[in-house]
Amino acid sequence: MMLTAEARRRGENKGSTSLLFLFVLILTLFSAPGVLAATPAPDVRAAAWLLVDHGSGQVLAEHRADARVAPASLVKLMTAYLLFQKLQAGTLKLDDWVRIGPGAWAAKGARIFLQPGTRALAENLLKGMIVASANDAALALAEHVAGSEEKFVAEMNATARALGMDNTVFVNVTGLDQAGQRSSARDLGRLARALIRDFPDRYKLFALKEFTYAQSALYNRNALLWRDAAADGVKTGQTRAAGFCLVASAQRGQMRLIAVVLGAKNEAARTEAGERLMDYGFRNFETRLLYGAGAPAATRRVWMGDSGELPLGLERDLYLTLPRGGHERLRARLTAPDTLHAPVGRGQRIGTLALELDRQPYAEYPLVALKEIKTGNILRRALDHIRLWLQ
Repeated sequence: MMLTAEARRRGENKGSTSLLFLFVLILTLFSAPGVLAATPAPDVRAAAWLLVDHGSGQVLAEHRADARVAPASLVKLMTAYLLFQKLQAGTLKLDDWVRIGPGAWAAKGARIFLQPGTRALAENLLKGMIVASANDAALALAEHVAGSEEKFVAEMNATARALGMDNTVFVNVTGLDQAGQRSSARDLGRLARALIRDFPDRYKLFALKEFTYAQSALYNRNALLWRDAAADGVKTGQTRAAGFCLVASAQRGQMRLIAVVLGAKNEAARTEAGERLMDYGFRNFETRLLYGAGAPAATRRVWMGDSGELPLGLERDLYLTLPRGGHERLRARLTAPDTLHAPVGRGQRIGTLALELDRQPYAEYPLVALKEIKTGNILRRALDHIRLWLQ
């Protein structure tokens, strides 16, 4: 990539006088034609699966990713997401004492054997839910923050809609098989991305291999945490209807991948599927941060304003995932007026950043004003009128 991060931040694109200009992003542009083709996806033995890059959101491989299936304990990813929201808002604290009700005590499936009428620290319950997939811990926390499981589930479904999880309906907080509860590999990948993006510090809990509660050692069922040093989450699940399921995430360098495996026949098969997807992604693709959010990509002259220079850039980080070697074939074309007149609002769309791969259109992104420029005072406007007249 030719343009360094420092140069991007300085916006060293001054001096152009045309409305349409080209600036090179690469040190070398190879002459081989065509877009690089990725190696065919691996043989993954599961009912549905997905591999997506966390930074760019690019899907690298998929199979029946929109099929609506039982999600098992992967439901607890949404349970955790909502609890993290409440921790952030201060309506839940890690040192809260949570009273254990009869509903949590009667929970089926994986448990840490909470006793009714006792109290437990919210932090311990959260770790029990994440590390040991404890259903009683999930229920106790849901009842504590929402008053009932039903009210908490309503919040889960509202959040799913907000995240664009169109194939998902939650019926309980645990993931136990229940009529109407469903999700998809694509939706669960979207949820995992949101979890990592919105709560990077809390997400570290999913990397815990073990946790001790009431003098009992509890172990994480995600075998990838032991088999791959790059793996740091996310969650396993298993029920009769769902089969063996996994959402896994691993980071190597600046590239993070998320793999979703649904409906594997056993624990070994889901682990192998996760490994194959991760290996395929890291071997064949590369993700780079092309522009940081708010980093100037160019500047433009502004007339009649309280400032004469306007930095242009992107509102969000621009990550791009390509087959390995693809970034060396990349160019960027920036379209924006040479000059502008005040006022200009921050975030106002000014132009377009278009990417080309092997000289073919690849993607476009809006170029926006990175600061507000108000109308200048009488003196500044008068001087600009004179300059424009002289031109």
